[in-house]
Amino acid sequence: MNTISAQAVQRQNQDYTLLMNMLHVSVSKHLLDEHFTLIWANDFYYDLIGYPQAEYEVLYHNRPDLYYAENLEDWQAIQHVVVDAIIAGKPGYTTVTRMRRKSGEYVWVQLAATFVEERINGVQVAYTVMNNIDDVMQMRAEQSVTYDNLPGFVAKYQVGPQLQLKLLDANRKFLEFFGDDSWKNEEYIVFARNVERNSEQLEANRERLLSGLPVHFTAQMSDQYGNDAWLQINAEQIGVKDGEPVYLVIYLDVTDETELRQMQTRLEQQAAELKAALETARQASRAKSDFLSNMSHDIRTPMNAIMGMTDPAVRHLHDEGKLRDCLRKIALSSEHLLGLINDVLDMSRIESGKMTLTGEPVTLPETLENIVAIMQPMLKAKRQKFAIHLRHVRHERLWSDPLRLRQIFINILSNASKFTPEAGEITFVIEELPESGPDYADYRFTFQDTGIGIRPEFLSKLFEPFSRQADSRVDKTEGSGLGMAITRRLVDLMNGTIAVESQIGQGTTFTVTLPLQIQIEADKTPVHFPDLRVLVVDDDTIMGETMTASLMQLGVRVTLATGGLEALTLADQAKSQGVQFDAVFLDWKMPGMDGPETARRLRRKISGTTPILIVSAYDWSDIEEEATQAGIDGFISKPLFASTLCRALQIYVLKDTPNKLNDEQPNRIFAGRRFLLVEDNALNREIAVELLEQDGAEVEIAENGMEGIWKMKHAADRWYDLILMDIQMPVMNGYDAARRIRELPRDDARQIPILALTADAFAEDIQLARDAGMNGHLAKPLNMNALRKEIQRQLITAVHK
Repeated sequence: MNTISAQAVQRQNQDYTLLMNMLHVSVSKHLLDEHFTLIWANDFYYDLIGYPQAEYEVLYHNRPDLYYAENLEDWQAIQHVVVDAIIAGKPGYTTVTRMRRKSGEYVWVQLAATFVEERINGVQVAYTVMNNIDDVMQMRAEQSVTYDNLPGFVAKYQVGPQLQLKLLDANRKFLEFFGDDSWKNEEYIVFARNVERNSEQLEANRERLLSGLPVHFTAQMSDQYGNDAWLQINAEQIGVKDGEPVYLVIYLDVTDETELRQMQTRLEQQAAELKAALETARQASRAKSDFLSNMSHDIRTPMNAIMGMTDPAVRHLHDEGKLRDCLRKIALSSEHLLGLINDVLDMSRIESGKMTLTGEPVTLPETLENIVAIMQPMLKAKRQKFAIHLRHVRHERLWSDPLRLRQIFINILSNASKFTPEAGEITFVIEELPESGPDYADYRFTFQDTGIGIRPEFLSKLFEPFSRQADSRVDKTEGSGLGMAITRRLVDLMNGTIAVESQIGQGTTFTVTLPLQIQIEADKTPVHFPDLRVLVVDDDTIMGETMTASLMQLGVRVTLATGGLEALTLADQAKSQGVQFDAVFLDWKMPGMDGPETARRLRRKISGTTPILIVSAYDWSDIEEEATQAGIDGFISKPLFASTLCRALQIYVLKDTPNKLNDEQPNRIFAGRRFLLVEDNALNREIAVELLEQDGAEVEIAENGMEGIWKMKHAADRWYDLILMDIQMPVMNGYDAARRIRELPRDDARQIPILALTADAFAEDIQLARDAGMNGHLAKPLNMNALRKEIQRQLITAVHK
């Protein structure tokens, strides 16, 4: 049995050897020991090394390490590959090496080994296939010599559909620049370290690369050490592999040339920027020179009026009419001069980055009422029609900077009036857009006029400082040339936008969009009047429909007439049906039958107790006498907010008496009050004392902060009701004086209202006053109405405290 088994094994080994020899490739079996001991090899193994088997065994004892003794460097390289594969747990290894034959010549071979589970005397076994690749290496060497003779870095790529660049071959210079690791990846993307900076060039040449067309461009790339260089890339298709184009690419280092060009370009750009900056500076200088020239004239104009009217006023003290006329002109000129000065100060503060905004409660009805009051004299002087329309205004109470908001509106409206001929039209539209958030709403304010328009060449400079449109039709128009520049900056500060469209001879439209914070608690839904019936009479379709919609939101039943005759007809119809109107809202100016005439005729047809209310943008004082004679009961100022209509219905229909803070007559409103005025300027003291005593106040004076402290310290408890404090004074300024007063060891020193009176009218000045312990701030020159309201507010607040 054992004899048969041995014969079978021997025959199996013979068959295995015959099979290995038939493969026509070198196959050998080795131990994975320090010698890589040869266990067995086929005939092609010995043919490749050039030694017969018997001679090889006698000379080298089947130890490849002895065979490689004269080529120790190649042997050590093989050892590293084998050891690395074993440590990494790989199933085998592949490497390329030189091998010396018996004849002394060298051939290049590729070794491909596989580790198996078999062990001999505890040592693992490996099978190795060895291929002669000498022809391949020789061809590559010859090709490399050719590549090395070419200038620059040379590489051959196969280009994939996603611009994958599979490196097929490269010269020595390429590998020295990009690194030998290029051969370790099947797909070597030469732009891997440079994709982001060269993405535009790659995308620009994508179609050409995929189509096999020549490609030429310059790219900034980094070498294997991270050093940057500019490379000129020239690529030509030389073949196709696996259906994909194969490119020969030559990289030329043009760093010095490119950087020189870049430097030249930068220098040219800097020269152009310098030239543009110089021209801008010259234009700014010319603009400021023109501005100073214009301002010199504009300032002299109201100054001449003030000085020129003073003498006639003195000479006509006993002529009340003439004296009143002189004083009126002096007042108007003073306001104009103050406006010019404020424009210059505002622009200075804006350009220095010191302009800040306050956040205070604002009501749109009050804001527009103030604007109408300010604009009325200018509009009446030129007989201009002024209309204000509301669209979808749901929130009337907001948070903003009331002074700056009003300034934006007045600047635009003043310009509209200046550049609109007599009897022209100006329209102001307030529209609330869909809310942008729970606490904010976007408002669009549109200002449209039928004026002369703005020339296209000036339109682009409209918002630049010191710019004024020169036009023979408006040469008499005066101003600082800063109004629109200030408006633009204020809109920017409020995170809004401003746009302008204009056509010569047809007019101009300004559109301002502002996000404004809503007063959530204060902006409540108005009262409803479901049992009231109102007749609305207005020839303006938009105004009539707006008024109707607003009244219907209040629950009122509305009948709309577009003119006086229609109103009379509707009144007759209502009377015949037994229906009575609870109020009539009547437009003042209408074609055909105007408001007064319509009121007279309506009074004969409706109940004598039904209030007829005039709706108009005119000043009530201008029309009160005629309106009263026509039987009109009251006046409602446009624009018609829901709160305005609600208040009118409560007062005139429901007979509710409104509780107003300022209902008192201004005369003697401060009777029984004692104020301490701290002011170093004698003229300012005289003016303030005169104004306050006219309202019944008793005024004591101090000429500097230190004297003010002394008077407060030695006065009886609660002797003074309020302190008016100048800021810039000798000995001690107003800020320090206010702080020292607050520190006095008496209760009234901590509670008494202190108002700052100063020519410094910016937000930071107001904050400085608050930080010093003051309760309010008023800017000089003093406006008596503003002063009166602020003192009233402070006194009422002090009482509540």
